[in-house]
Amino acid sequence: MTWLTWATLLLGTGLTVSGEPAAPRRHVVEIRGMAFHPAVIEVARGDTVVWINRDIVPHTATAKSAWDTGVLPQGARGLVVPRRPGELRYLCTLHPTMQGRLVTR
Repeated sequence: MTWLTWATLLLGTGLTVSGEPAAPRRHVVEIRGMAFHPAVIEVARGDTVVWINRDIVPHTATAKSAWDTGVLPQGARGLVVPRRPGELRYLCTLHPTMQGRLVTR
């Protein structure tokens, strides 16, 4: 295998070329126009997901029985650090038609 092939395989496992775990990343979900942007986000365990409310009304990002950012007024941020792999659907408890999905690998 070539070096590039090995690097691609390692990146898929969450390891760096040195064999160390990849550093956690920060992902941003904007709340605007009464929707989550992006609506589906894929992250690694230990990454930080930050929701920023860009709307003029308050919102939440809530995955029942898993996590809740609490009420986020305009300009506020809420964050979650997923620790287990899987897929969680979440919503705004104040506006239940606003829905998103967090996929953790």
